[in-house]
Amino acid sequence: MKNRWIALYVENEVGVLAKVSGLFSGKSYNLQSLTVGTTEDETVSRMTICVMSDDVTFEQIKKQLNRMVEVIKVIDLTDVPIHMKEILFAKVLGISAAEKQEVFQIAQVFAVEVSDVGNDSVLLECKLTARKNNELVALLKSRFRKIEVVRGGAVAIESVSISDR
Repeated sequence: MKNRWIALYVENEVGVLAKVSGLFSGKSYNLQSLTVGTTEDETVSRMTICVMSDDVTFEQIKKQLNRMVEVIKVIDLTDVPIHMKEILFAKVLGISAAEKQEVFQIAQVFAVEVSDVGNDSVLLECKLTARKNNELVALLKSRFRKIEVVRGGAVAIESVSISDR
């Protein structure tokens, strides 16, 4: 069992997301991540999906997705060079001025943006890999009493050069 990544090009129509997610829930496959957005062609959306599965199950998933009328193309991103980022907002609450400085230093080390600052809080905006976001969240949890985290799913695109491996 490992995380598998799929990109789907689908018709940008009402109900397509429900049909795709319904395929996963109907087969009891748990989605780790799902993001959807329109492409350069407004009639087409691209979904980036992460699912934890074994080889056999993953092959079944790809075949079932390919059979759906609304699916234009299925791309297995699991073993190809890709660029992937996940958006994350982290709010650090109830902190002193000294702790606020520590948050600024952490933001600088992780190369994330300080999006908002309050009297006793800081809001960080992160566009990192899921692994780096996990590391940031773990550090914030270990250093501060109260944090709020909101994560979006990862988006990924195939590399354009073989040197990105």
